[in-house]
Amino acid sequence: MRSTIIITALAASGAVNAGVTGTKNSKRATITPITTKGNTFFKGNERFYVRGIAYQPGGSSANLDPLADPKICLEDIKKFEDLGINVVRVYSTDNSKSHKECMEALADAGIYVALDVNNPLYSINRATPHPSYNAVYLQSVFATIDEFAQYDNTFAFFSGNEVIHDEAESTLAAPYVKATDRDMRAYIKARKYRAIPVGYSAADVSKNRMQTAKYFNCGTDEERSDFFAFNDYSWCKSDFKTSGWDVKVKNFTDYGLPIFLSEYGCTTNGRDFGEVSALMDPKLMTKVYSGGLMYEYTMEENGYGIVNITKGKDITDQTGKRIELPEFAAYKKALATYPAPTGDGGYSQTTKAQDCPPKDDDWLVEDNKLPEMPAAAKKFLENGAGKGPGLNGPGSQWAGDASPTTTGGSGSGSGSGSGSGSASSTASATQNAAGFAVSGPLNKGPFVVTGLAVLFTLVGAVAL
Repeated sequence: MRSTIIITALAASGAVNAGVTGTKNSKRATITPITTKGNTFFKGNERFYVRGIAYQPGGSSANLDPLADPKICLEDIKKFEDLGINVVRVYSTDNSKSHKECMEALADAGIYVALDVNNPLYSINRATPHPSYNAVYLQSVFATIDEFAQYDNTFAFFSGNEVIHDEAESTLAAPYVKATDRDMRAYIKARKYRAIPVGYSAADVSKNRMQTAKYFNCGTDEERSDFFAFNDYSWCKSDFKTSGWDVKVKNFTDYGLPIFLSEYGCTTNGRDFGEVSALMDPKLMTKVYSGGLMYEYTMEENGYGIVNITKGKDITDQTGKRIELPEFAAYKKALATYPAPTGDGGYSQTTKAQDCPPKDDDWLVEDNKLPEMPAAAKKFLENGAGKGPGLNGPGSQWAGDASPTTTGGSGSGSGSGSGSGSASSTASATQNAAGFAVSGPLNKGPFVVTGLAVLFTLVGAVAL
């Protein structure tokens, strides 16, 4: 998403809305965990289709965790049940807080959660990826896994979101995101958690989409993702062929991993959500795709929401009245009209690896070697990550303890890995915090950083 992302008062803001205060649901939720099988997902012995929505009240401006505050999530869960969705995607979570009440309420409603493990202060920097792939960053990632692995309705973790963009230089960050992807699975296995799927959410960029997909599904089993997802805004109240979705089915046939749309919902011609009809059609898509997530639930500045939350005292107050907009009914109708198909949908029962993409003008990664996990992060595999830094910690992008190895590719941001912590570096890091992004299609405007406690001098390449 090269979209309008406004991060307000990251350096100066206090804690986000209050978390769980000790209240408990009257019943414990029981829900079947989602697993991968062949090129799709399963809920027990039943094929599972993603029929969901992106959920980040306040957008990037608020930088809050809706699952840590029952005053926010419980009202929205009522709307989710009315819509008939089964998955919400949350882009920003606070790994220092409890999510028990919200996660159990979602489970009671039969709703799963797909989580991004990054946030603006703890993420891979696409302009200088090597130093940002460090032990402090991985501690935050692992702490998020610790918090959410306990819930059976944690559907999946996204190791990154749109880190690779339409500029060729951004592909040089791919090895560091894939290394994070690898490390997350290693941590889940080492801590003896259930096998929660880990994968990448790619941008709506046609010129490197297939290279990115192949890259995250090549190499050893330890290196390959559990699934691949991408954001797509090409269906603009059109149809299967006009949108080019027929080509995207053809391109991903025999890909070998589960695939779904991590965002969809073009607003160009208004929205009737005809995408759902294709996504749920065994004759069109279910052999290859496993559904998708409509973007998005709350109305933000980018204009994609289907529910408006009345203003509170500031952007972090998302407890106001929920007002359904016309597209709420349209999405509800589409989900009801086009239910998940019965049977297996024609899925492939086996997985397979792809050949790694060769270097070319659009893909600058020269070899397939991944950076080694930073030495200081390896202790977490045995001892656990400990308490997470939350959304307002000191940040990780120049924290040091980076990987001792770099990756191939000219201009690949190899760096020594020692964090300078300089003002200019901090600003550049915040501006290029590509592991975290919220807001819809790629070509929607500049990345804006406002309300910082100190005005830094911006230097270095701007990757957005």
